[in-house]
Amino acid sequence: MRLGEPRRFIQVVAGARQVGKTTLVQQVMGEIKTPVHFASADEPAIRGDTWIAQQWETARIRAEKGDALLVLDEVQKISGWPETVKRLWDEDTRARRRLKVVLLGSAPLLMQRGMTESLAGRFEVIHLPHWTAAEMAEAFGWTIDEYIFFGGYPGSAPLVSDPSRWSSYVRDALIETSISRDVLLLTRIDKPALLRRLFEIGCQYSGQILSYTKILGQLQDAGNTTTLAHYLDLLEVSGLLAGLKKFAGETVRQRGSSPKFQVFNNALISAQSGYTLEAARKTPAYWGRLVESAVGAHLVNAAAARLCDVYYWRDGGKEVDFIVRTKRRLVAIEVKSGRTRDAQPGMARFNTSFHPDRMLLVGGDGIPVEEFLQQPVEHWID
Repeated sequence: MRLGEPRRFIQVVAGARQVGKTTLVQQVMGEIKTPVHFASADEPAIRGDTWIAQQWETARIRAEKGDALLVLDEVQKISGWPETVKRLWDEDTRARRRLKVVLLGSAPLLMQRGMTESLAGRFEVIHLPHWTAAEMAEAFGWTIDEYIFFGGYPGSAPLVSDPSRWSSYVRDALIETSISRDVLLLTRIDKPALLRRLFEIGCQYSGQILSYTKILGQLQDAGNTTTLAHYLDLLEVSGLLAGLKKFAGETVRQRGSSPKFQVFNNALISAQSGYTLEAARKTPAYWGRLVESAVGAHLVNAAAARLCDVYYWRDGGKEVDFIVRTKRRLVAIEVKSGRTRDAQPGMARFNTSFHPDRMLLVGGDGIPVEEFLQQPVEHWID
């Protein structure tokens, strides 16, 4: 964590809901010696940008004798926050004040829009992904099976002994809050029922490739492929559901190509499935899908942190589950999860066509799933 470094950038702690942004920053605040002023906009009575100016001035007073740190939580709830932050930050820059600023927000879409439109060149993003298998094991003693089923939301961990309460928490406090507050209230959505149903289908088919035509065939509220692609982009920015594109080497990929659904956290699947962990383990086909989705979630969280790009590849009946690309490396990953596939593994054909730097088999007689999930993605790329 770099919150205490003397940088002339606004540091934005970004990530999906309930991944521990506020908790982590508060822990760092308790360890550094720099004077800190922390304020949260998560109060019903707070209105307008005057609140930001007041908190900023309080932090400026603490910076009169040296470095100081201002932390603003839930800043996206203040109307016009990007312009106010830009004005105050530029004033401090001209006055050479030694005030460092950290912004936290639980609406990734709105935070991203505000940064790119008003704060260009002034911010540095510290991305917090969903918790990994290693982190859940260290914090809660979870086994790999528990992680594959329950995912990586730390706030849900105390509830796993009561499956009904756990499922309700994920559906109500995480899924519904993210969709209603982070997407529907912040962006013009002409067909909210269509977006919700797209999310449900995406979770149901996580790890599978579906054409937009087939997706539309399962939706009662008809839309078009452009609308679906846009809604899928919004769900991805919110840290819920990604639509992986087909890898095509240096060829420009078409936006309308069939996406491969991939959740960012397996909890989003399990909470809506009706399965318990025990029942899921006894259903090989379903468990195999969860295993593959857990591997995919590990990869897309790394992609969200801009460590790599993640795709799938398919040519005729041949398929490679995941293609991971950085500027220097190309890695093909096949997951042997035990689920029945329509397409056959296509490592040999992909190798002939694109000559990847590494070809990895996860599961079966390859890299154990637990070992793969315990290591950061960079370990497997490099």
